[in-house]
Amino acid sequence: MSFDTVAHLIEVYRYWVFVPLALLEGPVVSFAAGALASVGYLNMYLALAVLFARDIIVDSVCYFLGRYAKNRALTKRLLLKIGVAQEQLNDVRALWQEHGTRTMFLSKLSYGISAAFLVVAGMVEMPFRKFLQYAAVVAVAQYGTLFFLGYFFGSAFGSLYGIFNNIQYVIAAISLFAIGYYIFRARMREKLLKSPRGA
Repeated sequence: MSFDTVAHLIEVYRYWVFVPLALLEGPVVSFAAGALASVGYLNMYLALAVLFARDIIVDSVCYFLGRYAKNRALTKRLLLKIGVAQEQLNDVRALWQEHGTRTMFLSKLSYGISAAFLVVAGMVEMPFRKFLQYAAVVAVAQYGTLFFLGYFFGSAFGSLYGIFNNIQYVIAAISLFAIGYYIFRARMREKLLKSPRGA
């Protein structure tokens, strides 16, 4: 498929492609959405609203899964995944109550255990309004930063065709970004996994 064809598909089907991808992998897609918004192929405000809504909805589903299905096998497996035994839930409750924003930030950036730790927030019955406040702050910081990094990157090429004509640089930059992002998330995961035991 030629670059012109790909560019045409993005131009014609922009939101039909963007929304499903945002549901699958929000952080990486937010970077790409910023690049596309910088050259006019996505509305910046609509793209940010979709990314923010996606994040809040997914976080809320995890929270309610923990809140109302805490005795189910799935939630018990999620506890095991992050290394929290049933008797350590009070330690985790203290983390959420005393360091809510920090705990949300670390859990959202912890590759592989983010959903599990959000489920635990529901299990320890953290007030939902407070949970949403923490989730909103972290979502704005995370997606805003990634989106505007992509926006800056995209504006350097000037157009969608400029991005596709320099695809080797685009792929290299996105690959470096993704590798760095996942290394950072892996380190955050290690830090978060140590937190319940050290609380």
